[in-house]
Amino acid sequence: MATTVEGKDKVLATAQRIVQSLNNTSDTDDMLLILSAFDNRLSTLSSFVSAEDPRFVAAEQIILNEVNSSSLCEDYLDAVDEIMQLTEELNLNYREGEPGEGVVKNDVMDRAENALQIAMTRMEDEFRHILISNTVPLDPDRLHRSSLSSFSAAMAVAATELFNDDASVNLDDVSSRRYSQHRHSRGVSLGGADISLDLVHPDAVIDLKEIADRMIRSGYEKECCQVYCTVRRDVLDECLMILGVEVLSIEEVHRIEWPSLDDKMKKWIQAVKVVVRGLLSSEKRLCEQIFSGSDLIKEVCFLETSKGCVMQLLSFGEAVAIGRRSSEKLFRVLDMYDTLAEVLPDLQALFMDEEAGEMVCSESKGVLDGLGYAAIGIFVEFEKAVKGEASKKPIQNGEIHPLCRYVMNYVKLLVDYTDTLNALLENVEDESGESQSENNDNLEVDNMSLVARRLLALIKSLESKLEEKSRMYEDNAMQYIFLMNNILYIVQKVKDSELRNLLGDNWIKKLRGQIRQNSTYYLRASWSKVLSCLKDEGTGGSSSNVSKVVLKERFKNFNACFEDIYRIQTGWKVPDPQLREELRISISEKVIPAYRSFLGRFGNHLESGRHAGKYIKYTAEDLENHLLDLFEGTPLILHHMKRKGT
Repeated sequence: MATTVEGKDKVLATAQRIVQSLNNTSDTDDMLLILSAFDNRLSTLSSFVSAEDPRFVAAEQIILNEVNSSSLCEDYLDAVDEIMQLTEELNLNYREGEPGEGVVKNDVMDRAENALQIAMTRMEDEFRHILISNTVPLDPDRLHRSSLSSFSAAMAVAATELFNDDASVNLDDVSSRRYSQHRHSRGVSLGGADISLDLVHPDAVIDLKEIADRMIRSGYEKECCQVYCTVRRDVLDECLMILGVEVLSIEEVHRIEWPSLDDKMKKWIQAVKVVVRGLLSSEKRLCEQIFSGSDLIKEVCFLETSKGCVMQLLSFGEAVAIGRRSSEKLFRVLDMYDTLAEVLPDLQALFMDEEAGEMVCSESKGVLDGLGYAAIGIFVEFEKAVKGEASKKPIQNGEIHPLCRYVMNYVKLLVDYTDTLNALLENVEDESGESQSENNDNLEVDNMSLVARRLLALIKSLESKLEEKSRMYEDNAMQYIFLMNNILYIVQKVKDSELRNLLGDNWIKKLRGQIRQNSTYYLRASWSKVLSCLKDEGTGGSSSNVSKVVLKERFKNFNACFEDIYRIQTGWKVPDPQLREELRISISEKVIPAYRSFLGRFGNHLESGRHAGKYIKYTAEDLENHLLDLFEGTPLILHHMKRKGT
């Protein structure tokens, strides 16, 4: 039996040598068929490839000759396909235990593998070249135009006033002068749709896919992925630079002065939306197009390419979240929070398939939570700063106090973030340590949202501070002018914004009642002495036996009081034209009828005497005209002026 087997093996070996020699003849195929009929173990010899196979030789020659060519032609790709196919056939045959393994495999396989290695090196270089040379530059102007949304005129006005006061505010150790050039605007909005970006020219994508398919099929997927990730990471890093996002450590971020930091925060807000909904979405599509033949490779390439870009953005967000809490940062922090919350679902969709992708999503959620806590922390610090504000210098002319202007415009801007703040406040305890219900007597407070309650309490604190500051004025009348100016400013800010819906019309009516009450107090404090000069008591009885001496004294005192009030109160300022007019009318209704009556009854006793103009200096019409000069903020001296009406 052993002899028989050994004999058959010798026959097969001899047949194999015959096949090798037949490869150089035109009758090879026919002879192979004859030999295969002799023994079925020779049937697969027809698929063997020899070192002189015309297909192999031609493909090998193209690969060796095109090493230094400028581009990969179609013939080159066909040659690579031919070598790969022949190599796969050889591997398949030898794995199945085909005979003749030694000589043929060593010769053909070595040459085929060498040709493939040369081809893959060439294709790797071409892959890199195409990827770099066909990258589409990022156009920040186009992105900005497509993403930037204008904020409302009301927001612009409020922001202008918030950061453009002339007087200093001792609030959180911040002077509003410092921000005179700053304007707050909401972050850009891209809506819900992705930005469609061509990161690589479409024609080049086809070529890249052709190369990637062959490199992966040949077992060179690692080299292909490395080239892709290296090139695309550099592109995304450059895009971040174009969008104004720098590589900064947490310590560097904390050292940046506010105006510069604010600018970086605005750029971050735009960059996050552009990166997630534009660059990364397009990058993932690019990976899917180039590496469509392998789900694993396209996911790995996308993750390795994009995670560094995302982590750089998150690093800045984290630095802001743990930075110093100051009132001017609140709106920008809320913008950052809203932006990250808006794109988080998109991030989760982009990075849902890998463990490292879950890490990116987890980091994003952590930064989002940090920004939320920072926003609430800043708001609480602002509440405390308002309650603790202790400036002692009264405002000249009784105008609107910078604290009132700052707080109300701050509050007005906060209303735009009502939904965000309500959601954040639900997740934290009331850090102020006070019951909001006890801090105001608004009957509707129980039905108010969390934000409305906090804002109501904040405005209540502001009112208390204004009461304190009004007492800095020695002139009681000026105290009431100051209160009227400031309370009216509060009412106007509430009435002309969404604050009205939060606080309610009943609250507005209550404050208007305070204005009317202060107007009454003002008239009493400022004009009672003037009106006392026009009373009949002490003049000597009836107009027939009136004392001229007393009349002269009365007119003289009236003139002095009126001129003194005129000199002082023309320098007082009532900015609101309607309130200014109402005050003048109220004064006129009190003073002019009383003066006209007194002058009508007793004026004739002095007009016939000498120096009558010394005592009767004004007609009722003169006084009415002079009252029009009050509350304009420009002090005038009446007794040096020529009498009006003469």
